[in-house]
Amino acid sequence: MKREDSRLWSKVIALCLLMIAAVVPASAETDPDPNSPTPVILSIEDSTRALATPSGKSGRTDLGKIEPQAFRPESKVVIYVTNVELLKGEGANAFRVYSQSADGRVYRYPVSEVRESDVYPGIYTVTFLLKDEFGFWQPPDAGDLLISLAWRGLSSNKVKLGYGELGGKIDDSNLKPTPLSQYLFKTPEMPSTDYAGFRHAGDRTRFMEQATFGPTSALDTRLRSFGIRNWLNEQLEMPYPSTSNPYPNLPLKPINAPSDCDGEQTTVPDVPTTCFRDTYTMYPIQTWFYREAFYGQPQLRHRMTWALSQIWVISGVDTQQSTWMIAYHQRLANNAFGNWRQLMQDITLNPGMGNYLDMIRSTKNSPNENYPREILQLFNIGLFMLNQDGTLQLDGQGNPIPTYDQNVVNNFTKVFTGWRDCRTTDFNASCPNNTVGAPNYKDPMSLATANHDLTAKTLLSYSGSTTTNIAACSGCTTATAIGNYANNSLNQALDNIYNHPNVAPFVSKLLIQQFVTSDPTPAFVGRVAAVFNANRSNPAQMKEVIKAILLDPEARGDEKTEARYGKLREPVQLLTNVLRNFNVGSADQLGASDGNVNRVVVALGQDAFRSPTVFNYYSPDYIVPGTTLLAPEFNIYTTGTSIGRANLMNTFAFSGLNASQPDSPTGTRANYSDLAAIAAADLTSNQLLDHLNARMMHGTMSAQMKSTIQTAVNAVATTNPLSRAQTAVYLIATSSQFQVQR
Repeated sequence: MKREDSRLWSKVIALCLLMIAAVVPASAETDPDPNSPTPVILSIEDSTRALATPSGKSGRTDLGKIEPQAFRPESKVVIYVTNVELLKGEGANAFRVYSQSADGRVYRYPVSEVRESDVYPGIYTVTFLLKDEFGFWQPPDAGDLLISLAWRGLSSNKVKLGYGELGGKIDDSNLKPTPLSQYLFKTPEMPSTDYAGFRHAGDRTRFMEQATFGPTSALDTRLRSFGIRNWLNEQLEMPYPSTSNPYPNLPLKPINAPSDCDGEQTTVPDVPTTCFRDTYTMYPIQTWFYREAFYGQPQLRHRMTWALSQIWVISGVDTQQSTWMIAYHQRLANNAFGNWRQLMQDITLNPGMGNYLDMIRSTKNSPNENYPREILQLFNIGLFMLNQDGTLQLDGQGNPIPTYDQNVVNNFTKVFTGWRDCRTTDFNASCPNNTVGAPNYKDPMSLATANHDLTAKTLLSYSGSTTTNIAACSGCTTATAIGNYANNSLNQALDNIYNHPNVAPFVSKLLIQQFVTSDPTPAFVGRVAAVFNANRSNPAQMKEVIKAILLDPEARGDEKTEARYGKLREPVQLLTNVLRNFNVGSADQLGASDGNVNRVVVALGQDAFRSPTVFNYYSPDYIVPGTTLLAPEFNIYTTGTSIGRANLMNTFAFSGLNASQPDSPTGTRANYSDLAAIAAADLTSNQLLDHLNARMMHGTMSAQMKSTIQTAVNAVATTNPLSRAQTAVYLIATSSQFQVQR
């Protein structure tokens, strides 16, 4: 071939590649590497003792001349770290230092500064206070501690640090020296990404657990070819709910069930009426919810709406009719990727919320503070002033600073008076869903002007606040004047809350806890809060927020090694994660599940749409007793619910829920036929466990865990490969390693 021909073909090939790139979606290979390097704490040469110095030491430190030394309790210590790559602005609040004493207790120390060395390229100084951050304990005896550094869900190596004195009873048999000479001038070492045979398979599995109601093989294939970012953009524009699973369209009914809707038998023998079930219980929305979780395409909006329902809580315990709950859920869903301020407006005027927190009954002569209190405390700003990374602001005595007092609650209470279920006789009310003989809990609440408080109100006062007072309605003698005043007051009050500096970090942390990890670093919270604030006037604000959460380096990566990273799978998602992963269908496997599975989740402490209180099923601030571990879902993890979790997994590993009219028309069962084929092809069960390791465990199953499960699986007759597969799924799904989403 002539040189001219060769050049021509090169141009043609290049042009073709450009044309293909223009029409073919970017693949997962174009997604940036999600993995962060694992930090390394340097040790003294030929030693496993930390390369460490007291803070404040003057002059440049020659790291090659540092001698072993012990550090006083409550002193500031500097350790030297490498193998990290920091984002712009990433610093001390992205790191946590942990120590372990000889008695096995773990302590967390506050990090005050992280700086790159001026002398040693790629080496960072990490300064921390040698005092437990929570003040619960201090090591009982002087002697060596094992310290480690956590960053982005990754844990460093462990090294020894003298606490009061050197030596002691600490077990250092597994430590290895990490001297400066081994790492100086080296680029950060990235972790292996070959967990499941495909690039970043571990990260894709984690992403599916975070962004959906559970992984599926089909979704994994799509992410591999389409890419996480492209999938996110597609999800953010996808109609909701699925066209094949629309919201139940139920009529409004009277408060008291009529005589033909009381659960009596119909004219058909042994077939009870479903009128009461489909009207005065949460059954319709519960079964719809699970069908959408199992099969719906707009998974991210479904997850986001579920998360919002655990922040802006109403409950079927007090919400009488399923149609009331559906109208509330629609408001959450409509705003899931919208603007937080609009969400505040829509939920404030939602009659389901009005009924649950009594705003619908609050009048100027009988004001009720339930909703005003919770829109502040639980839904938007919390009890104490926050920094933008979610950490507490403290006064001069080291105490948290309250965000509001009872007087503020009383004033907001006056703002929220006069609204009730929509009635056409009210101010500017349009009530298309009015039903004779039934309260209107579908349309937004309307204002009865005679019941609205007209006195002056004092709102939240904070740096940068523009409206802190609402004047009294002087000269309000007409319904129009009162109505305009009330609506303006409502908007001013909601703006006053929305613009409070706490909203961004408060909401960001709650959403991170719902999607990624129970105890995010302040750096993670701060990055998401910055996106929230940057999009305050954006009608698609929450699209940017959820992308920031799911694409953050603390969320992404094939493996997370920090012991405290992740979240206990809440019961609903424990169930859906397993069933979606294994081809959930009807009991006879010929069709789809009917979605009537909530009844088996109730025993685990989570009855969908029936939270026991406005504080949700569990508190976002719950710390496991006897530890410093922030772990909200453990609030409902008890001896009883732990057994319930095992029973739930047993049900869906070995059998399922049978069809039973009328409540379970098709039943629900997982399908393990593909696993049975793998088990039959390899009698050692190695291939089966390796497959499940990738599919359920992100490829992180330890050798010890595999050996233990393999022994149990191999005890099942080789003539029953399905039972071998089911045994493997059951043992993995009930393991502590799987119960915590990492």
